Amino acid sequence: MNFIRRALKRVKNEIKIRRNRVRSIGKVKYFCIGRNKTGTTSIKKAFEQLGYPVGYQRKAEILHDKYYFEGNFDPIIKYCKSAQVFQDSPFSCPDTFKYIDKAFPGSKFILTVRDSPEQWYNSITRFHAKKYGKNGRIPTVDDLLSATYVRKGSPYNTVKLHGTPDNDPYNFEIMVNHYKRHNEAVLEYFKDRPDDLLVINLSKPGAYKKFTDFLGVKSSYNDFPWENKT
Repeated sequence: MNFIRRALKRVKNEIKIRRNRVRSIGKVKYFCIGRNKTGTTSIKKAFEQLGYPVGYQRKAEILHDKYYFEGNFDPIIKYCKSAQVFQDSPFSCPDTFKYIDKAFPGSKFILTVRDSPEQWYNSITRFHAKKYGKNGRIPTVDDLLSATYVRKGSPYNTVKLHGTPDNDPYNFEIMVNHYKRHNEAVLEYFKDRPDDLLVINLSKPGAYKKFTDFLGVKSSYNDFPWENKT
């Protein structure tokens, strides 16, 4: 029965992917390039509420795990033909937005941020402690290497991404500086293209209106649907 359920789920996902590909033809693409734990899942839900075809996240995570750290963006770019909106890894990672921008001229980008880098750090460490740690503590490298997400050991990508040492995989200073550098790089890249980038803190009053104004749409909703809040 489990095999049948998995097979049916794969068929359902494939049908959705094909439908999203068709629905996205000729439309402006939107890429959410804020770091993980800045409201990326909530903004994904907001796009879905508005009827936008959003990319299949697990496929993107597989591509991130397999190609991002090799600097091979071709498979990621090919995947971007499958929908209109994309978020989370690898789009939340440094430099991806540069390749995507060149591959899909005319696209729009959304940089989600938290109140402070420290707030972001606390959020991601709490989330990982719950997901990968033991007894609620921040994960060790052994925890990350033994945990299964996309595959066994893929959570170690946290260390590979931030450049933290194995004996201190969630080093505060390194991770916070990495977060700052990513946001600064995005702002610098789009400094002469203000219409192509929305910088938004989802927790701020009026953020949802700012979001829909950027899309140029009307909505019956008043706020973002909060998901995975930590």
